[in-house]
Amino acid sequence: MPNPKRRHSARRTANRRAHDFLTATGVSECPNCHEKKLPHRACAKCGEYKGRAVVDVKEAK
Repeated sequence: MPNPKRRHSARRTANRRAHDFLTATGVSECPNCHEKKLPHRACAKCGEYKGRAVVDVKEAK
């Protein structure tokens, strides 16, 4: 198996790792209750998706 002859510089290593950072998830606002939710998913708070109730949500007391 071939082995590297010389070490890679810090700049070359950093350039290779430039895309390895984590990105924040895209969040949208529920039009019904204005809570933050993931796009294309039913709201966890009110249970609505595209203007209609899809999920039965139990109220926490």
